[in-house]
Amino acid sequence: MIDVGIIGGSGYTGGELLRFLMNHDHVNVKTVTSRQYNRINISKVHPHLKGLDIEFEDVAADKIDADIVFTATPHGASMNIVPELIERDIKVIDLSGDYRFDSINKYEKWYGLKHSNPLESVYGLPEVYREEIKKANLIANPGCFPTGSILASIPLVKEKLADKLIVDSKTGVSGAGIKPTEATHYPNLADNVNPYAIINHRHMPEIQQEVEKFGDVKVSFTPHLVPVIRGILTTIHTFLKEDVTSKKVKEIYEAFYNDEPFVRICDFEEIPRLSAVRGSNYCDIGCFQIDHNDRIVIISAIDNLVKGASGQAIQNMNIMYGFNEKESLDVIGLHP
Repeated sequence: MIDVGIIGGSGYTGGELLRFLMNHDHVNVKTVTSRQYNRINISKVHPHLKGLDIEFEDVAADKIDADIVFTATPHGASMNIVPELIERDIKVIDLSGDYRFDSINKYEKWYGLKHSNPLESVYGLPEVYREEIKKANLIANPGCFPTGSILASIPLVKEKLADKLIVDSKTGVSGAGIKPTEATHYPNLADNVNPYAIINHRHMPEIQQEVEKFGDVKVSFTPHLVPVIRGILTTIHTFLKEDVTSKKVKEIYEAFYNDEPFVRICDFEEIPRLSAVRGSNYCDIGCFQIDHNDRIVIISAIDNLVKGASGQAIQNMNIMYGFNEKESLDVIGLHP
């Protein structure tokens, strides 16, 4: 049994961490922090967690006693918290972007923040870095857009079938966080599709960083906000460098992800859909259709709060401690 702390437990990712951890056979949730909701039961903020006898605490990082801590904090805040925890031999899974980049300069350029406490971390994509995750003390949990985009791209790039990727993602509004904004105001969101950060979203260099480790490739990325609560549907377009069939491409993906517990390759007649992964830690990948110009289309679907955030974080924790990788995460999606 390990003791777990969550710093920043009042947001959507904090609620999802708690939803899964409450059913984990090897975890004791010891501390959940929130300055705003100090001494308030978590169910007052997360109504789906009624019955859990846990209150938020306003406690500093240096006072947390745990084996592992999830930092569900804003970008720029984690870097001021994580070093103290690591120094005290507490393992950390950081859900912010503070430790995802191999280059501090690149982080500072795209996030517009000065990084005051760089540390060595492992990028927490289990399908790629499982062995490194097993030995890590600090995991940089991937961004939500990058998770679906990278998983849908790697096999193509590894086989040298593509060198330029156009990545088009549609995301649910929960990806914007729990605090309401003008962009997430119902009249501005409903019955609409809103592109944003069209050529300069900060997840683009994160996708580029990871995909280019498998081959010489350029990535262009555009996100869209759509009127759904959960999920990211990513469509990847590229022109094939070799004459290859859809059947062959699908076989490449099946071979690459053959032993992965949370990646499902769809049959040709089945297009990945958000409702098939909603609430689950699965990433569905499919389509593999090739048009008359040798353009191939790959589609992935994830739940942005689960495989795109908290579920993947718990998957990483399971790997770090040698638990069954699917422990507490073995749930299917919510369709319809």
